[in-house]
Amino acid sequence: MDSLFDSAAEEATPQPLAVRMRPRTLDEVIGQRHLLGPGTPLRRLVESEAPMSLFLWGPPGTGKTTLAYVVSNVTKRRFVEISAVSAGVKDVRAAIDNARRELGMTGRQTVLFVDEVHRFNKAQQDALLPAVENRWVTFIGATTENPFFSVISPLLSRSLLLTLESLSDDDVRAVLERAVSDPRGLGERATLAPQALDHLVRLAGGDARRSLTYLEAAALLADDITVEVVEKAVDKAAVRYDRQGDQHYDVISAFIKSMRGSDADAALHYLARMIEAGEDPRFIARRIVIFASEDVGMADPTCLQTAVAVAQAVQLIGLPEGQINLAQAVIHCAMAPKSNAVVKAIGAAVDDVRRGLIGQVPGHLRDAHYPGAAKLGHGDGYKYPHDFDHGLVRQEYAPEQVRERRYYEPTRHGAEAPVADRWTKIRDFLRGS
Repeated sequence: MDSLFDSAAEEATPQPLAVRMRPRTLDEVIGQRHLLGPGTPLRRLVESEAPMSLFLWGPPGTGKTTLAYVVSNVTKRRFVEISAVSAGVKDVRAAIDNARRELGMTGRQTVLFVDEVHRFNKAQQDALLPAVENRWVTFIGATTENPFFSVISPLLSRSLLLTLESLSDDDVRAVLERAVSDPRGLGERATLAPQALDHLVRLAGGDARRSLTYLEAAALLADDITVEVVEKAVDKAAVRYDRQGDQHYDVISAFIKSMRGSDADAALHYLARMIEAGEDPRFIARRIVIFASEDVGMADPTCLQTAVAVAQAVQLIGLPEGQINLAQAVIHCAMAPKSNAVVKAIGAAVDDVRRGLIGQVPGHLRDAHYPGAAKLGHGDGYKYPHDFDHGLVRQEYAPEQVRERRYYEPTRHGAEAPVADRWTKIRDFLRGS
């Protein structure tokens, strides 16, 4: 179907604030600076008359539809939007046929925007190929999922892939402030208290569309928008949480200590507080990755695998779905057996190095691959462990100054117990005990 952005539709039905505030030019777009600079592919698309195809990949509310509309508006091309949630092959072919007819009769090009394109099956995506290959349309596909997994290769190879990033707090704040003052928005008919603005930014979670939806709901209740008005409009209490202040440090401290104390319920509570307050989920994920080695370590090595996987998942899908991944990692970390042997081991080793206990690398361990190394005695006498039973051979590995130092002292907790048994035997064998 054709875009809803024509004047007749605008007069017939009041449009949502998020639609009214869509930028009309690239210069009005807030965020995505890496895509909008001089000479970028998106700029070239706007400045060129030649059709091209591209995919916009990014979290919800980052401006995928906005950018497609701006391209259409600036280049004076007809804008046709299809939702992959409800459209089928018949709709795709009809849109392409109309675009070809328009191009042949008037010379006017069409921007064919397919939202949620990853929801199209193979047959539906195949239907787009002729239009993309023959450049009957400027095709723009929007997706929140990795297109390398959800889009067929022939379509992806003929298109440019642009990755959008979550909006920063400053970006969302700028979007809201513009909406309050711009005649297309509230036109200064309402005032937004600073604390209410901060709350809306937190609630948005980097989603500009969500922030404008919440602002519009609040403006329907009162002209003087306070935190209490926003809470009533959105039906969500403001979490008193300053990401630069004491609450930030107190809550993350309690979060870590709850996992360390194996209280999964308490840890989930603090996780929920951080998420609801708008804390960056990537920050939370980084703290969990650190915890997995610092407080669990070899007692459950799979804990680090889970934490890293969750950090990648959160980076890929964002919130709100990412909270499920975070919760899984929190429960795993909280319920895992605990060991701080890893952090103590590296701490002791670093402390010795800082105190000057370094010494010379034993000659037989030195690099011997370059010409002349043999004359210096490098590698002379080195015993290759794989040539010996059990892959072990007694020889000196550490510098003389730290030869008797013990850094890794495993616990008997969880999976570290058999590691402790093995390490004791290996250490005794290597040191001739």
